[in-house]
Amino acid sequence: MAILAYDLGTGGNKASLYENDGTLLAAVFEGYDTFYPQSGFHEQKPEDWKKAVIASTRKLLAMPGVSAETITCVALSGHSLGCVPLDENNQLLLDSTPIWSDSRAKTQADRFFLTRDYSQWYLKTGAGFPPAHYTIFKLLWYRENLPELFARMKTFLGTKDFINFWLTGRIATDFSYASGTGAYSLKDWDYDQEIIDASGLPRGIFPEILPSTEILGSLTSEAASELGLPETVKVVAGGVDNSCMALGARAFKNGSSYASLGSSSWIAVSDEKPLLDTKFFPYVFAHVVPGQFASATAIFSAGTTLKWIRDFCCADLIEECEKTGENVYAKMMALANDSPIGARGLLLNPSFAGGSCLEPSSEMRGGIFNLDLSHSRADIIRAGLEGIALNLRKALDALGTLTQIAEPIVLVGGGAISPIWRQIYADAWNKTVEK
Repeated sequence: MAILAYDLGTGGNKASLYENDGTLLAAVFEGYDTFYPQSGFHEQKPEDWKKAVIASTRKLLAMPGVSAETITCVALSGHSLGCVPLDENNQLLLDSTPIWSDSRAKTQADRFFLTRDYSQWYLKTGAGFPPAHYTIFKLLWYRENLPELFARMKTFLGTKDFINFWLTGRIATDFSYASGTGAYSLKDWDYDQEIIDASGLPRGIFPEILPSTEILGSLTSEAASELGLPETVKVVAGGVDNSCMALGARAFKNGSSYASLGSSSWIAVSDEKPLLDTKFFPYVFAHVVPGQFASATAIFSAGTTLKWIRDFCCADLIEECEKTGENVYAKMMALANDSPIGARGLLLNPSFAGGSCLEPSSEMRGGIFNLDLSHSRADIIRAGLEGIALNLRKALDALGTLTQIAEPIVLVGGGAISPIWRQIYADAWNKTVEK
């Protein structure tokens, strides 16, 4: 018997097949695009998520030794703070919807806090990202800027919950994903009626909350047919990426920690209490493990910064790898290894998608500093790797003021694959790391 896991990340969907004992049997990745129609607007197409799930599943099933008949369960994780609007017939109301890093709702968030205390809201919700990123304010943006759409809107779903709905026909979320709405009480493990009333939103627009291990149902005939799986396959509620990653990194005891090295990057600590602080505002999600919380601090542009360097500095490598099938990032890491520690004085601030709560403002942007004619492409790549690691050092130091962080810190995500990047993290943090 096998379990099929989907991880809907910012850059694409990873489909992985596991034996019941956790042994990885096979994995494939299918990418999708993020669209930036104007400043602060970061969007993806929910139908692209579905296409990526179908394509990755089909590729997985085509691999030697993989049989659809052995798969008994599907589970999902997905990037957070999504806001996919559905009408009363459960039809998608927008082709392209805001994702976690979208900050279009800044005006709505600022207006909300003109009459309400921001720190009290944070201490109740653990919502430590810049407020505009949270779902409740995206809903207010819909109401103000797309009133006809909002009038037709029955509910909203996040990334993995939209796919769960397509898989099973059931509309629901789990505690970990609901805890990222900005309208969730960490103390009560439920939506907070006071916050909802203050927003003027109807309570019924918020989806039902279930445990992450709850079985939503079996695959619909349509989903089973498109995926190539039996209709008997069960689908569980799953969880938000932060909390699922904590479980996978064995961070489900007090003080255990992990660092996620993906499109965005964060350091998270598991604890039975949320780690809250009104100086640097860690963001907190309910864990997929009952009774635990995953508290984290983050930078918004890590892998996306590296992708920017790839696109602007490594067009020849991209073309070469398209022909040979090699990994362009592996080529970039080899180049970075040719640059000395410190990248010959070159500095890169990776705040390309805006500043986190560790930085002066969400309006902050990144930059490359001390660049001169003697620097090489290898130096730029290494400066990017070092800049990301040093920015995450700020996150680690901040969390270390709230709790004892155990070692080793487990590295997960695409950035954990590279030996040179793992060494850069260990050096920048002065910590033992492992993947």
